Amino acid sequence: MEREEEATFEEPESVPAAEAGASKRLRSILESLLFAAGDPVPLGKLVQLLPGYEKRDVVRTLAELGEEYARDQRGFRLQQIAGGYQLRTSRANAEFVSALLAQRPVRLTRASLETLAVIAYRQPVTRPEIEAIRGVDVDAVLTTLLERRLVRVLGRKDVVGRPLLYGTTPEFLETFGLKDLASLPTLEELGSSADALVRVAGGVEVVPGPEATPGASATLEGGGEE
Repeated sequence: MEREEEATFEEPESVPAAEAGASKRLRSILESLLFAAGDPVPLGKLVQLLPGYEKRDVVRTLAELGEEYARDQRGFRLQQIAGGYQLRTSRANAEFVSALLAQRPVRLTRASLETLAVIAYRQPVTRPEIEAIRGVDVDAVLTTLLERRLVRVLGRKDVVGRPLLYGTTPEFLETFGLKDLASLPTLEELGSSADALVRVAGGVEVVPGPEATPGASATLEGGGEE
């Protein structure tokens, strides 16, 4: 199971009072499915696996479980991540879990993090557009981000030369504990650097690297090819 961030849930549909409270059986099945899956499980998949239950019952039960775990300060939380539901260990217990699993945080150089921030906020975006914003060559950084499956090629831009378009991946959302791209910090929060992404992730460590350029900072409101 992964570390958790602040849990957020879609509001369950209102139901008659007679239907309030999910069955213990449904709660038990959902907990087993989420525990066994490890990765985020889309709502549609959960409903598909539970043919005897209505979608609204599944949504309501997931919300009840998430609220219960948070209210009782359990050692795990139920969170919506990357378009699905996932059980994640409590952030308050991160040091103990890390010691048990000997996990190392995701390590990104400042250059990688700033390039990733540009892609996250400007996607779909081309390499020339990224370089126009950052003011440096990003070929090596893009290769690293592609290898780590944090970004992907979305297609080609319909302009002269047809440059590749880049965007983020579900692995990016999982790494930074985001429900979806709409959960990204606002540009006002981000400012002129990618520090807000580090605050969101918690488990991301910024390290020095050969591709980093001193003084280079990703100004996301900057130009770039249109």
